[in-house]
Amino acid sequence: MLLGILDKATLTLGDNRRVDLSQTMIFLTSNLGGGEITELMTGGMGFVQPKDKAEDKLDVKVERTAQEAAKKKFSPEFMNRLDKVVVFHPLRQEQLEEILEIELGMVQQRVLDAGRGQFLFRATSAARSLLLQEGTDFKYGARHLKRAIEKFVVYPLANLLATEQVCFGDMLVVDWDGKSTHLSFQKEGEGAVVPAATKLARGAGANNAKASGGKVVEPPASVIVREAKTPAALPTGAPPPVASSRRKIDP
Repeated sequence: MLLGILDKATLTLGDNRRVDLSQTMIFLTSNLGGGEITELMTGGMGFVQPKDKAEDKLDVKVERTAQEAAKKKFSPEFMNRLDKVVVFHPLRQEQLEEILEIELGMVQQRVLDAGRGQFLFRATSAARSLLLQEGTDFKYGARHLKRAIEKFVVYPLANLLATEQVCFGDMLVVDWDGKSTHLSFQKEGEGAVVPAATKLARGAGANNAKASGGKVVEPPASVIVREAKTPAALPTGAPPPVASSRRKIDP
């Protein structure tokens, strides 16, 4: 079957009908060499620990290991019919941190898109360390990161919202003491989010604009963030907003 697809870009079915695959991109994935690559990254018998290796040399070794594993498994005829062999390298710490930043931003967007109880939160560097510790590793990458965020961040936030311990417009700080098995949530400020203009106000503004010949400026549909310098999930090292009422909340 692959011979006809890779050579002539056609697939012949059981009733002699032919499917044209000339405009199709086919991706074949494999985990060949995964064990050897894991040993290269984590260190093992006969290997040097990763901290003693230069990153460029490690990338070359990973590339060569994956290529050799594929050549041992597949015949030369099959390998020659592939346009390109791409080797995926294990994720490094800085890449995992970028993925965590994206995932936390998505959680913040879910909070702002909620029908009620919109609030802002930011995770400290210690809290991010716990999430990376529980949700990532060298072998599986960031596959468990979403589950870790749901367990340590989303579920406690939902509990705080359901029990009315967090209100509309609050600013929360998510932190970790380095010892416990859960994160702590503290209210750092209030009024970080204000309601958008109502439909009635927008309608009145539109009528006034038409009467004066001006243009209608529509406010955001959901919420307006008052503290522009305090994003939803602040990066590590960013200054915290001014606290109006700071108290610890038990999730």
